[in-house]
Amino acid sequence: TWDLLCNDVYTYANIDKDVPAESMAAFINKQLCPDFNWKDAEWLAQEWGGELALKGVVRQDDAIKALDHGFTSLWVSNHGGRQLETSVPTIDALPGIRQAVGPDVEIILDGGVMRGTDIAKAIAMGADAVGCGKAYLYGLAAGGKPGVVKAIDILEDELERAMGLLGAASVQELKERGPELIRRRNTAQWPPEGFEYSLPSRKPVHQPESKFAANAT
Repeated sequence: TWDLLCNDVYTYANIDKDVPAESMAAFINKQLCPDFNWKDAEWLAQEWGGELALKGVVRQDDAIKALDHGFTSLWVSNHGGRQLETSVPTIDALPGIRQAVGPDVEIILDGGVMRGTDIAKAIAMGADAVGCGKAYLYGLAAGGKPGVVKAIDILEDELERAMGLLGAASVQELKERGPELIRRRNTAQWPPEGFEYSLPSRKPVHQPESKFAANAT
């Protein structure tokens, strides 16, 4: 607080220096439309016409609805919990979403991914990839581009070490053996009944109400 009061107003490095960051944040907030709905999302998907991910999914019904409205991938995220700090942790939402949409839908997860072991857990619990914010930003702040490369190298080393200690020789094996490798404390039964991972040889059995809803068998 003292530093903020005693120095010039901070600005964004890639935007006009005369524009305070607070003004830019207010401008961005004004661009958000609270009336945006699933019909608008479907129109957007049709206009795009290609691969499209919906970010911010933490509910199973929304995951299925997203696929029904033209999205091809799901990004499980609570946006860092900034706006709603008591929102569900994404790692808790992930297994149910994977179970709901079946093994063949691409799922990305972010939120709290700071170590290679976090990446291993996410893959074992149903993610195909992860988004990582803080780790690369720490590297950027400490060492610029070389710092980012170093941060990514650390995550890769930690992931490979974790997989080696788990006896998983590949990402595919980590997905397949996920239920037997994960032990969760103070949570409901793991893995959920009917849980499946992204295996190329498997095809989901769909429930009648949606062509994307997986049949838990």
